Amino acid sequence: MNIEQFQQSLEAKGIILSSQQIEQFNMYHKLLVEWNEKMNLTAITEYGEVLEKHFYDSVSAAFFHDFSSVQTVCDVGAGAGFPSIPLKICFPHLHVTIVDSLQKRITFLSTLVEALKLENVSLYHDRAETFGKKELIRESYDVVTARAVARISVLNEFCLPLVKENGLFIAMKGASAPEELEKGEKSMQVLGGKLNRIEHFQLPIENSERYIIFIDKVKKTPKKYPRKPGTPVKMPLE
Repeated sequence: MNIEQFQQSLEAKGIILSSQQIEQFNMYHKLLVEWNEKMNLTAITEYGEVLEKHFYDSVSAAFFHDFSSVQTVCDVGAGAGFPSIPLKICFPHLHVTIVDSLQKRITFLSTLVEALKLENVSLYHDRAETFGKKELIRESYDVVTARAVARISVLNEFCLPLVKENGLFIAMKGASAPEELEKGEKSMQVLGGKLNRIEHFQLPIENSERYIIFIDKVKKTPKKYPRKPGTPVKMPLE
């Protein structure tokens, strides 16, 4: 995918990029490659692949949900900033919170946010399990996102405690999503979530399968969740 195809593909979905936003994506790629030499951020570094498999893929959540009406987004386990930073570039009004358990990644993201001149981005070095227990943070976000972090039964426990009532959890997954959903139903119900829908599409050039799972927050999460760090992964609610 080249930059024109990237721009046109987003335009076809109603997302029009300015020259400044294109510049931000190009700077993002440049910094990603530079920092990737010092630490493991991504196995994908070639420009066209980053445009399609990271940037386009991250923004795909907005093909199925209107982000212009969203105010606050929390991205759990964002790694190199996916999907929240591409979404923030496309929708500058968003107030974005990123939580990641690795300080090195937070340091990269801090440099990135400064270089791209992004406002209203908060970065937290923390585990999702402890972050979701914090009084002013718990159940405070319109939308919580996670991309390629863990299977759905685990992700529900990481993310649903952060979603406000009537808010939305968006899980961005690969081909294993339908199978994961079957095992994720119990945790969804226990944690106050309800499946809204699952959207399926393919990347425009590379054609790999993508699924986006939309889970409504229909009631408060019981206080005992999330459990202690490590427990959701070792003993998922299945």
